[in-house]
Amino acid sequence: MFDLNTLRTNPEVFDKSQKKRGEKPFTKEALAIDSIHRKVLTDLQELQAERHQIAKKFGMAKNNNEDTTGFSKRSDEIKDRLHLLDEEAKHHHEHLVRLLSEKPNVPLDDVPVGSSEEDNVCLRTVGTPRHFDFKPQAHYDLGEKLDMMDFEQASLVSGPRFVYLKDDLARLERALAAFMLDNNTQDFGYTEVSTPVIMNDKALYGTAQLPKFHDDQFQTTDGRWLIPSAEVSLTNLVHDKTLKETDLPLRYTAYTPCFRKEAGSAGRDTRGMIRQHQFNKVEMVSITTPKDSEAELERMTNVAETLLQKLDLPYKVMLLCTGDMGFQSRKTYDLEVWLPSQKTYREISSCSICGDFQARRMRARYKKEGEKKLQFVHTLNGSGLPVGRTMVAVLENYQNEDGSINVPDVLQPYMNNQKVIQKR
Repeated sequence: MFDLNTLRTNPEVFDKSQKKRGEKPFTKEALAIDSIHRKVLTDLQELQAERHQIAKKFGMAKNNNEDTTGFSKRSDEIKDRLHLLDEEAKHHHEHLVRLLSEKPNVPLDDVPVGSSEEDNVCLRTVGTPRHFDFKPQAHYDLGEKLDMMDFEQASLVSGPRFVYLKDDLARLERALAAFMLDNNTQDFGYTEVSTPVIMNDKALYGTAQLPKFHDDQFQTTDGRWLIPSAEVSLTNLVHDKTLKETDLPLRYTAYTPCFRKEAGSAGRDTRGMIRQHQFNKVEMVSITTPKDSEAELERMTNVAETLLQKLDLPYKVMLLCTGDMGFQSRKTYDLEVWLPSQKTYREISSCSICGDFQARRMRARYKKEGEKKLQFVHTLNGSGLPVGRTMVAVLENYQNEDGSINVPDVLQPYMNNQKVIQKR
């Protein structure tokens, strides 16, 4: 959501933003609706003032035993008119909110302009892909040959894009999650949170999943939603709250299942664990002041990078262009990890700054000491990391020619010091 005062005084900022994102300008339509809405509100105020005066005159006339018929008639006319104007004002307000809620956030000035992932900018490459003396297998082949990854049975009982993990791979999944949470909490000061995974319309609207991405979400029979990531549940910890500046920054992390329909991804990553309807992820969310939010993005990205470095997985850091950036984001860094079977880097984490875009929807504000005016907080979110995709990278990068998997050093303490995963 956007600041209406800025929209009225600097509409060109938003139209330029839309153009950068490959979207159509919207300010002319929005300002026309806003103008009508404000005119109706003015009419409402004038009628309410007249109604107040009529009430005073009615009282004086009644006290003086004068005829009050004219005052009563005009009062009834005003009452009917107020009802109509109130409904009209509500209609225009909802129309304006609906229009603005479907428009993406304004990119920061240093975000490259582009239309697709081809226009993203590689900032750095960290680590060197391992040289294999044999042809590396894909993670799904490795997992199935170990008899620890079962897509067929999952598809039978749940449908495509689900998986059973068994034995040591189930333990590896648990180890990865614990390792990530320990990294985030012990080394970087995030507060661990156990969150709901079913939330209402208000929560998903607050983080901008609704109404734009309605078709991407799984909905329960009572109208609530399965979270697409813990970004929703963690960010909504400050929904409708007024914080003190000294409370900030707030840093939260959570390990949750995530649910996505993957609408529009037909034919993409149909095999394996890269793109599933249900997956587990460790999420990071920060709530900051506007002046600190860009530095917080760099810090959050470093947290995710540290995980990949500790796991000794080669990766790239990409600055996303305007056309590839998320709807609610002002700036996004993607981390892409090396997958030997595909001989390419694939996205494993996104860290984004949303500015006050989500905070306005959630009415999440803070108060500076000594000031009366409230300001909106800035929100950030990042993957730290998706457990399934990280497992994919570990299996492929740590595989041996016989199909066994070396357990990374940092994960061995979480697996009772087990060093190798092999078929039993």
